[in-house]
Amino acid sequence: MKDVVGHDDILLVTLDTLRYDVAVELAAEGRIPNLAGRLPGGRWEKRHAPGSFTYASHQAIFAGFLPTPASPGPHPRLFAASFAGSETTADKTFVYDTPELVSGLAKAGYHTVCVGGVGFFNQQGPLGSVLPGLFHEAHWEPEFGVTSPHSFENQIARAEQVIGQLPDGQRLFLFLNVSALHQPNWFHLPGATREAGDTRETHAAALEYVDRHIGRLFDAMSARRRCFAIVCSDHGTAYGDDGYTGHRLGHESVWTVPYAHFFLDPAEAVR
Repeated sequence: MKDVVGHDDILLVTLDTLRYDVAVELAAEGRIPNLAGRLPGGRWEKRHAPGSFTYASHQAIFAGFLPTPASPGPHPRLFAASFAGSETTADKTFVYDTPELVSGLAKAGYHTVCVGGVGFFNQQGPLGSVLPGLFHEAHWEPEFGVTSPHSFENQIARAEQVIGQLPDGQRLFLFLNVSALHQPNWFHLPGATREAGDTRETHAAALEYVDRHIGRLFDAMSARRRCFAIVCSDHGTAYGDDGYTGHRLGHESVWTVPYAHFFLDPAEAVR
């Protein structure tokens, strides 16, 4: 990351609430070709979330604690605050001397932008302003939120607008929190009804919806220069697993998340 920071643009996409098993299943079945085509080896990496719900997980992620590989460690981190005795800060880790990654990248010359999704990014009160308040720019509208069937398309349109207004030489750190996977998601599955509610199948349909549009985001972020992209879930969610529903609880369906990082080459962008 010492070679990436200062050279490449950086994209962080959190697929809010995405379950690991659903992500793996859809990739194996060829149902998310745009994402699977970017995954190293075409496969998601199995990791453990740093928190069981959006606010806690993103506080950790922005502090440099991305989801942890689901295998014995220690695992060197991509980003880390300067901290004496850290066992996961390695020679190639980008180390910053600010409280969190966003301001660390800002200090390194990046323009930092948040395109929010779920309520913790809506800037409609003190709690919803904490995370977006870390960024130079923060964007949220109801059309980006969980109740919009077109939330991801709307978020991408705003990201494209932001990217298009930047000077060519300005490095960009873009964070986008995808709300489409979060409940309610029943409207992404043809034939599903509000009365029947959300299910594992509607959750999967929401991921297919995201995959249909994510190529636009990748193209926009790689049109200016090479981009280092991280795509992961912040936590999963339960749909009746062992009697549990939802998240902010300790269950395998919540703690286990898909993760990937990769480069987006400008030569591959659609012009």
